[in-house]
Amino acid sequence: MLQSALSQVACEVVTNAYRHTNGPASLRLTALPGGRLRVGVWDSHPRVPAPFGAPPWDRVPLAPADKEEGRGLHLVQEYADSWGGWPIGDGGPLDRGAGKLLWFEVDRSSSGQSAR
Repeated sequence: MLQSALSQVACEVVTNAYRHTNGPASLRLTALPGGRLRVGVWDSHPRVPAPFGAPPWDRVPLAPADKEEGRGLHLVQEYADSWGGWPIGDGGPLDRGAGKLLWFEVDRSSSGQSAR
C-alpha cells in the first residue's frame, strides 16, 4: 500500500471515531512480522460498522458521486489487506460498554490489493 493511501485510510478511521462518538479515542500502530503494519483505532461507542463486522464482512457500497461523505470505510476495503473489529465490554449486567476496537492491516511490500 502506498504511504499516502495508508495515511488516508488511517485518517478516515480516526475521523469516524471522532465524528461518531462522544468519548475518548486512540490510535495504535503496530509493526508485525513479515513487513505488515496493523492500525488499530479504539473509541467509546460499541457499534462495529461495516466492513469491520463478523463474516461475511459486510461490504460498504460506493457513496453517490454527489455526496461529500460516505467514502472512508470503503477505502478500508480497497486498500487494506485484512481488517476486523470487536466490541469491548464484558456483556454482563454491569457491562461498562467500553466501546470497540477497529483494525486493519497492510503488507508494506504488497501493491495494496485487498485480500478479501
